[in-house]
Amino acid sequence: MSVFVPPDFVVPRRLETPEFTLEPLGPQHHELDYAAWSSSREHIHASPGWETSSWPDDRSPQENLRDLERHARDFEQRSGFTYTVLDPAREVVGCVYIYPAREGAAGAHVSSWVRASRAELDVPLWRAVSDWLANEWPFANVEYAPRG
Repeated sequence: MSVFVPPDFVVPRRLETPEFTLEPLGPQHHELDYAAWSSSREHIHASPGWETSSWPDDRSPQENLRDLERHARDFEQRSGFTYTVLDPAREVVGCVYIYPAREGAAGAHVSSWVRASRAELDVPLWRAVSDWLANEWPFANVEYAPRG
């Protein structure tokens, strides 16, 4: 099994901009995360990179909690990195997923979404994360659906 990030790489714990902050997603975000995506299913499916995804679906809050626990384990094990996107009031407005590239490709596959009520943050989030990946992460190649 190949290593996703080098053993000596210090995984960033935060990305801060005036509009939002990224921090590792975990069970502590459960209620706000569930409210964010479950109110925005159609918007997320229309977002770049999500058009053919089976998620978001109609999972229960308990299933969502298990999913957040899995993302936290992935982060701890350095096999994938999911960040919640928080606005200055600490409301969940989206998520960013950094996982190994699709089979046969090197680098990272990245996806992000923002809730429908904060759609104006989609492009700024994409730009900030793209710059962050280029400047602070060890990936030579990044797959991340472009925005307009």
